[in-house]
Amino acid sequence: MANDAAAAVSPSSAAAPQPLPLELGWPSYQQSNVDRWRGGLHERKQDYIAEEAPVSLVYNGIPHVVMLATPTDLEEFALGFSITEGIIKSPHELLSARVYNRSNGIEVQLKIPDHRFQCLTDKGRNLTGRTGCGLCGASTLRQAIRQPAPVKGDLSLSADDLHDALTNLKKHQKLNQLTGAVHAAAWAAPGQGILNIREDVGRHNALDKLIGFLLRTGKDLSAGFVIVTSRASYEMVQKTAWVGITLLAAVSAPTGLAIRLANETGLTLIGFARDDQHVIYTHPQRLTHSNYLI
Repeated sequence: MANDAAAAVSPSSAAAPQPLPLELGWPSYQQSNVDRWRGGLHERKQDYIAEEAPVSLVYNGIPHVVMLATPTDLEEFALGFSITEGIIKSPHELLSARVYNRSNGIEVQLKIPDHRFQCLTDKGRNLTGRTGCGLCGASTLRQAIRQPAPVKGDLSLSADDLHDALTNLKKHQKLNQLTGAVHAAAWAAPGQGILNIREDVGRHNALDKLIGFLLRTGKDLSAGFVIVTSRASYEMVQKTAWVGITLLAAVSAPTGLAIRLANETGLTLIGFARDDQHVIYTHPQRLTHSNYLI
């Protein structure tokens, strides 16, 4: 196809309203003239629209799944997806990753060990993962409902640290400041606040991108916690626990299945996490409330 070219992935880091970098020519947002009506008043102005692109993950030359995602941080996304979906067991098993621009989307060519590739033969291929897809690539109940190993680690987090991170979350969401249409997954640590963040139109994609970054850079996953700007559905808990992270805070509600999985794996699950409130659903011992009335 025309304009097929390999390139390295570079994360978006520009501050709004400066243009964010392109990923292989695919923008993370578009600009469009819109008619805005507010209180009976009409305004013609330019707005920023979040973009999504078809991203094909190809393992050892065989297409596995096509995800609709924000076209940034795609090597991190591929690594995070490969780990949290149980395709590979460690970052070292992703032998290579090359990102190619195709005329109708983006292709990520991944090389994994032969014995891991053989495990893909019983998983569905050529599937399309929409932005709301949480269990993409799973074709059986056994594949979908995977039980992570119990999480380990003695993380101790104060409620003040949690709420400081939540208060500062929005200013780190550069793409969402422009478009108002993307989710974020943030990595934070006690006493340090938010350290890293990844954004995507899909909440699962944002989490996979963050996990891919953390694994790629060798972060101590027991020393921090994750905040997501979405509900805490089952697969968000599954992905978080799968890599050994011990605390997940979501700005919206969890589901019943998510709570049960968090309880079984030892994960501290927090929902309705806002500037001045939170609800702890499982394993509350990791969160201290010394400055709060009980």
